[in-house]
Amino acid sequence: MTRVTLDYQHVGFDMDDKTRTELEAAAFRTLVAHLRERTDVQNIDLMNLAGFCRNCLSKWYRAEAEERGLDMTYDDAREIVYGMPYAEWKDKHQAEASPDQIAAFEKAAKDSHQ
Repeated sequence: MTRVTLDYQHVGFDMDDKTRTELEAAAFRTLVAHLRERTDVQNIDLMNLAGFCRNCLSKWYRAEAEERGLDMTYDDAREIVYGMPYAEWKDKHQAEASPDQIAAFEKAAKDSHQ
């Protein structure tokens, strides 16, 4: 996984690394809380519109944990993002993908490989 470093200098923000990390962590927690509340938003919709979903976030979280020497499973990471075991979230909130959603997903996947 490629380490991402965001440059805030060009927008006039000069902050120390600790403050930057705290702001980014708070924004991440807010995003996760928002996704937990918006169970009506399906992962396929997120993928079609934004190119990532809750599972992607879980994979990124796990990769960062492993890079720091933490033994975290994908299921552990998904439970952090979903707020419950994935199977439980899926049973409660995941709807069958519509033909339009599937077509949009397949088109996006095809377009990204060209």
